Amino acid sequence: MTRTPFPQPQPDRTPITLDQYHEYTPDKLEFINGYYGFAYQDMTGFHLAILTNMGLRTAVSHVPIAKWLAAFQEVAFQNPKLDDALHDRLVKGIAELNAIAECLEE
Repeated sequence: MTRTPFPQPQPDRTPITLDQYHEYTPDKLEFINGYYGFAYQDMTGFHLAILTNMGLRTAVSHVPIAKWLAAFQEVAFQNPKLDDALHDRLVKGIAELNAIAECLEE
């Protein structure tokens, strides 16, 4: 049996297919230790479906830019392709973006 492809979030909201809805939407969403979950099921498809329906611009608009930058930095630093030169460029770029975010969020 082939697996339904994951929804692909885009800048603007887009619909998911009925197959994606059935595959990735839990029958019963649970609250476990302060987190949404479904009996320890992988929630990746559900998260992607929500972001796809919501659109990335809308998702980003609900959280301060500095928090997005911190998350982006953490994920980027875990990438095994990140050599010393790219690491230094990333640090400088994130510092510039944090300065801009600080001005925009004042």
